[in-house]
Amino acid sequence: MSHTEEMGKEAYEEAVAGLQKLISEKGDLKAAAAEKVRRLTKELAGATEKWAVQKPVFDPVGKILTGFNHFKKEKYEKDSALFAKLAKGQSPKFMVFACSDSRVCPSHILNFQPGEAFVVRNIANMVPPFDKTKYSGVGAAVEYAVVHLKVENILVMGHSCCGGIKGLMSIPDDGTNKSDFIEDWVKICSTAKAKVQAECSNLDFNEQCTRLEKEAVNVSLGNLLSYPFVREAVVKRTLLLKGAHYDFVKGTFDLWDLNSNIVKF
Repeated sequence: MSHTEEMGKEAYEEAVAGLQKLISEKGDLKAAAAEKVRRLTKELAGATEKWAVQKPVFDPVGKILTGFNHFKKEKYEKDSALFAKLAKGQSPKFMVFACSDSRVCPSHILNFQPGEAFVVRNIANMVPPFDKTKYSGVGAAVEYAVVHLKVENILVMGHSCCGGIKGLMSIPDDGTNKSDFIEDWVKICSTAKAKVQAECSNLDFNEQCTRLEKEAVNVSLGNLLSYPFVREAVVKRTLLLKGAHYDFVKGTFDLWDLNSNIVKF
C-alpha cells in the first residue's frame, strides 16, 4: 500500500472510532441524530474494509526472475548444444527492423530462434537514410549486420494499429512538434505520408494509417539502399531486401520484395 493509501486508511479508522465514542458518550442525542451517526459509522466501517482488500501488486523483479527461470528450464537447458554453439559466435541469416510496440515481437511472430536474427526495434520500425551523424545508431547496426555478420536478408516489418504511424499521420501541416523526439523521428517517412494523402484522400483516417503502415516500409527499404555497403551487397546479389506487414487484428502477414511482388499469408 502506498503512503497516500495508508494515510487514507488511518483517516477512515479515526473517523469511525470518533463516531463510536460520540454515540457512547452522548446518551442524550436525539433518536434521529443518533441514527444518522450510526449509519455514517457503518458506511465508514465498510469503506475501511475496502482498504483491507488490496489489489494484487505487480512485482517486476518477480516477473523478470520467473521469465528467466522458465527460459533457462525450457530453452537453455533443453538445447545446450545450441547455446554452446552461440557462445562461439553468431551468424544470423536475417536482420530485422521491427517496431518497439510490445505486441509485435518478431522472434515470436516469425519463430526466430536464438542466433537466427539480428534485430533492431524502434518507433514505427523505420530505417533512416544514410547519415554519419544524425542516425549513427541505426547506421552502426546496419553496417555491423551487413559488413561483419554478412546477413543475407534484411526485413523491414510494419504492423497494424501502429502508434508511430498514427503519430506521423497526425502531425500538422505546419510541422509543429509536440514532443522532444517522436515527431522528428517519424518524419523519416514523411514522403510516405504525402503519397498516402495524395492517393487515398477518399479514405478515412484509420484506413489511411493502414496504407501508411505499408508505404512507410517501402520508404525504409529505399533508405536502406542509401547505405553504400547495402547497395553494393544488393547489386552483388548477396543481400535481399524485403518488406512485410503483420496484422495482429486479422492474424495475417504480407511479404514483398523490391519489385513489389507480394506474398500473403
